[in-house]
Amino acid sequence: MDGKRVLITGAARGIGAALGKRLTDRGAQVALAGLEPEMLEATAESIGAPWWPLDVADRAQVQGVVDQAAETLGGLDVVVANAGVAAQLPIVGGDPDIFSSTFAVNVFGTYNTLRAAGRHISHPSGYALVISSLGAIVNLPLLGAYSSSKAAVEALGNTLRQELRPYGAKAGVAYFAELDTDMTHRGWETEAARHFLKGRHISGVTPLSVGIDALERGITRRSRIVVAPGWVRAVIPIRPLAQRAMELRLRSGLAEVLEIAQNEAVTLTTSQPEHLL
Repeated sequence: MDGKRVLITGAARGIGAALGKRLTDRGAQVALAGLEPEMLEATAESIGAPWWPLDVADRAQVQGVVDQAAETLGGLDVVVANAGVAAQLPIVGGDPDIFSSTFAVNVFGTYNTLRAAGRHISHPSGYALVISSLGAIVNLPLLGAYSSSKAAVEALGNTLRQELRPYGAKAGVAYFAELDTDMTHRGWETEAARHFLKGRHISGVTPLSVGIDALERGITRRSRIVVAPGWVRAVIPIRPLAQRAMELRLRSGLAEVLEIAQNEAVTLTTSQPEHLL
């Protein structure tokens, strides 16, 4: 990573902040962007990185920040489209604004980031990495907005890979199960989720460091696929079987869970600007 010029979105905390520190420690020149400016500034100052407040759903703002980051770093080699949100949403009876806001950040935010950074990384050392999820592969009740948005993110990454090939650049898609982040814990703190999970997690919570290790390896190798924990890789080629198995496992008591969710007010895991709410 020595000397690599990297832009990370969604970098105030969680995956983005930890990845920024790791890559800086490995010699990369890192720029950070995201919401929550106080945390973002503290993260950036702790690693000596330039930073910009950024609402990824704002296309013009994304273009401006990406161009500023490229100018500050003297170009870009890597962009990590990490910004994302989640919230439970029963498709029938849930809050449609949750769906719209989730797509605004996860899908349009990823698109805006890739669109703006694409020309900067279109060279033989260039690499784009989008953060999808195991939720794009196995779709669970209450996560229709999140899972469908991450499936779209996966499609964006796979499409961009082909479009970058003529320039020698590459693109990868990261698939994570439940990592130990604020997003994971906040997402499952609802009454419906507690009733649904009964004190357990679907796949068990994996230490954040496992995900950061995987991201570092993936960025260094410009990998097509990045996974954490490792068993997620085995699920990708057997999606239909994994989906069916999960449906059978989770169908007990689902009617009561859905009723709770339909009457429960929820918020996104990261507060968003007013225009998305």
